[in-house]
Amino acid sequence: MEPQPLRFSAQEQAVVYEARQILLRHLNQNPVLSSWQSVLDYCALTIRGDVERFHALYLDRRNRLISDECLAIGTIDHVPVYPREALRRCLALNASALIIVHNHPAGDPEPSAADLAMTKEIRNACASLGVMLHDHIITGAGREISLRARGEF
Repeated sequence: MEPQPLRFSAQEQAVVYEARQILLRHLNQNPVLSSWQSVLDYCALTIRGDVERFHALYLDRRNRLISDECLAIGTIDHVPVYPREALRRCLALNASALIIVHNHPAGDPEPSAADLAMTKEIRNACASLGVMLHDHIITGAGREISLRARGEF
């Protein structure tokens, strides 16, 4: 039996929105990578939804969050990702590192072959520009997968 996507009432959506705002204020004042768990928690909270979304977390040299940007919104099972757009924005922000994140609305965060291929493309583009790609995180229902931690990076 596949996990069902979470459905929130209007009141719950308001609470989630407020929690996101509190977290964003906190992250703007503190290093996002103070702990790896805080990065996973942030991604789980902000990147989930009913459609696939692709985000890039742009970081400075001290791994502080410069910007979290949604670079693409897709359908229930696909989001178009263009490595050049992720890197163009990275250079414009003068970021030295990034973490790419996307969600799987169906709930299973296991990476697809397309996810792995896209990660390799972005990693190669980053390397050629001297930018560090720290990780690709995929969020699902109740868990997140780090491709770096799995050795698929």
